[in-house]
Amino acid sequence: QVQLAESGGGSVQTGGSLRLSCLHSGYTRRSYNWAWFRQAPGKEREGVASFGSRGDLLYADSVKGRFTISKDGAENTLYLQMNSLEPEDTAVYYCAAYDCVTCRPSLNGINYNYWGQGTQVTVSS
Repeated sequence: QVQLAESGGGSVQTGGSLRLSCLHSGYTRRSYNWAWFRQAPGKEREGVASFGSRGDLLYADSVKGRFTISKDGAENTLYLQMNSLEPEDTAVYYCAAYDCVTCRPSLNGINYNYWGQGTQVTVSS
């Protein structure tokens, strides 16, 4: 059973930065797709960034050039570096994964069957 635990959320002002971490454990397959999603109050869940099973990356247009997804295999941790934060980035951020041998990165939440509990990010103007 894959388990995911996010950390690193908090409150920052516009233009600030945060780095989210997702510690993962319990996986038995050789490869997975990983992603960060977010959900703001009253809005649908949105895919933010994905790390494909072959190391290729995918970003939502709204975060391109500001957010960077990365993975540290030795530490079993997925990261999301968020720079130039805007009030529109305020949301609960979730990391997610699904087992996949050779899959391209995906921002479609329906593909993912492992989810963390989320961490709140609040950006004030």
